[in-house]
Amino acid sequence: MVMKFKKSEQEMLTLVHNHILSMSIIFFLVGLILSITKLNKKLKLFLMIEPFISVILTFGGLYLLWKGMIWVKYIVMFSGILMTLTYSVSVLVILFQVTKKNH
Repeated sequence: MVMKFKKSEQEMLTLVHNHILSMSIIFFLVGLILSITKLNKKLKLFLMIEPFISVILTFGGLYLLWKGMIWVKYIVMFSGILMTLTYSVSVLVILFQVTKKNH
């Protein structure tokens, strides 16, 4: 038998707050490294700004889901996927340019 208990509002706010802060620091540091790469300016700007928007939408959406706004699940899914993709592309660009030989 599985017993499930809904988190309290304070627990949800703490969870959302901690995730937004910690992931924002991670994305800031990745964006800082990405800013010195040789990449198209518009693409670079997108890869640096988009994760911050997705973090707010994803974890804000999770809080709204907890509050009972079920339609937000689509925003959470889309922003979570986009956040993961932009982070992955950013890290791959950084790793590629770090390992590339400059001849």
